[in-house]
Amino acid sequence: MGLGPPEKMATAPPLAGGMGEGNMEYTVRKARVTDAGQIYALLRELSQEGLLLPRSYLNIYEMLQTFYVAEASDKGEEGILGAAALQVAWEDLAEVRSLAVRTRFRGHGIGRALTLAVERDAGGLLIKRMFALTFVPGFFTKLGYKVVPLESLPQKIWTACFNCVHYPDCKEIAVEKPL
Repeated sequence: MGLGPPEKMATAPPLAGGMGEGNMEYTVRKARVTDAGQIYALLRELSQEGLLLPRSYLNIYEMLQTFYVAEASDKGEEGILGAAALQVAWEDLAEVRSLAVRTRFRGHGIGRALTLAVERDAGGLLIKRMFALTFVPGFFTKLGYKVVPLESLPQKIWTACFNCVHYPDCKEIAVEKPL
C-alpha cells in the first residue's frame, strides 16, 4: 500500500443552518484543514477588538478537529462567517471555546448556531455541563448559561489561565450550563 495522493472525499452535509436578517443563509459544519487560515484570521481580528484571547496558528491546527465553522450559503459572500470549538475539560465538563463571528454578521443567529453545534457534539460525548469564559456573558445567558464564579471550575481550567497573557488580571466571566 503506497502513500499516493489522498482520495477526494465527499463533503458531509451541514449540521445546522439558518437565515439571518436580510435573508442571509448560512450553514454550520465541521472545520476542514483548508479553513485554518480563515479561522486564525477571524480569531486574531476579534482578539484585537478585545473580545477573545489570541490563538496561535499552531493552536488552531492542534484543535482543528474540534472546530465548527459557519459559512454563507450565498456564493456571493465568501469565507468563514464564524467559528467555535469544543474543548473537553474533565469527565463531565466541556468548554465552548473561541466562539467568534465576523463583525458585520453578528445578530444573524450564527453565534447561537455554532454554540448549539458545540453543545450537540458535547452531548454525544456524554458531557453533562458546558462552560465558557467570555467577555460577553449576555450572549450566553440568552442560551441558558448562568454566570458562575471562576473558582467553581475545576483546577484543570486554571492551567490555561496560568499560561494566559492576561493572568492574573483576567476580565473574562465564567458561565455554565447543564446539558
